[in-house]
Amino acid sequence: MFSFCVDPGKVAGGVEVRFIDNVKGKGLFAKKSIKKGDSIFIERPLVSAQFLWNALYKYKACEYCLRALETAEENARRLSGIPGLNLPHPELCRVRPELHQACPQCQVMYCSSECRQAAADQYHKVLCLGPSHEDPDHPINKLKDAWRTMHYPPETSSIMLMARMVAAVKQAKDKAHWQKLFSHFCSRTANEEEEIAHKLLGEQFRGQLALLHSLFSEALYDDHLSRWFVPEGFRSLFALVGTNGQGIGTSSLSQWVHACDALELPFCELNIFVSVDCIPNAEASFPDNNFLLHLSALSDISPGEEICISYLDCCQRDRSRHSRHKILRENYLFVCSCPKCVSQMDELDMTSEEEDEEEGEAEGETEGDEMEDEMTDV
Repeated sequence: MFSFCVDPGKVAGGVEVRFIDNVKGKGLFAKKSIKKGDSIFIERPLVSAQFLWNALYKYKACEYCLRALETAEENARRLSGIPGLNLPHPELCRVRPELHQACPQCQVMYCSSECRQAAADQYHKVLCLGPSHEDPDHPINKLKDAWRTMHYPPETSSIMLMARMVAAVKQAKDKAHWQKLFSHFCSRTANEEEEIAHKLLGEQFRGQLALLHSLFSEALYDDHLSRWFVPEGFRSLFALVGTNGQGIGTSSLSQWVHACDALELPFCELNIFVSVDCIPNAEASFPDNNFLLHLSALSDISPGEEICISYLDCCQRDRSRHSRHKILRENYLFVCSCPKCVSQMDELDMTSEEEDEEEGEAEGETEGDEMEDEMTDV
């Protein structure tokens, strides 16, 4: 799942968006004391879209809010490949299939009538394929297929996020309002935009940006957004998504497990503008099993302190500075300048793997020397 957030005009009263500098752009700062464990804010994305490979692999999610549509048991059966798998306590699953609704024209699914209406009001009228939803020659399906061909899993973005941005503007009565919302997000220079676009696609597809641009224009061109459909503007869309997107994780099975944990059942154990920091003081999560982002404090935060999350897991955060920067550059398209990274600037430019290899080679040489000595002694 992928989304485009946070709307800087709607952040909670206890925090504010400030401009930091031309490199970092904007950041989120506390206006009051925040205690560890407190909810900082809950945010709805401006637009969101399911990863195309994710959908192709039959993960069923609401087309609007991305809530999981398959029950915990269906999820477990699909992932395990065991059709007859039964989960205990099915009453703990929160999925309600009786509320699901399909678009009457193209049959895409929603978790509720409210989500179906919200999608229709915001963007779906432009993107609805009607009876052509399975036609491989429909312009939007051609665009999707081209993206999947160029961007194999694990996906780090989706061309449909950009499509929904265009569709939201095309459907809006106040088009200037939506364009202004997207303009709030940080932009990049032409050279940076080109580098980011190639990062999102992968180096082996550098020459295929033009094909995506052509298919995107064929499917979605609009006079009001002509600047997004010239090559430079299309590249800017890539950069905008690459530097401001937020991944979303939903799972009915995960919610079922947490519900079991709350009951302390042992058999239930199954085998934005926020800055990024290697020592985060906040954490983003999606406990509602939909696109609502919950930002919570990992430690006490003082008034005026910047609120930072981490894109790295616990193990990655313990790796060398060079390793952390390599992961962030390749996957999230930026260089971290948090206090931890700044304090380690004098370290050798060597990844943790290279350090391990060098240590292994050194150990290998020692063992070899010892063996040679033993043979000589004999």
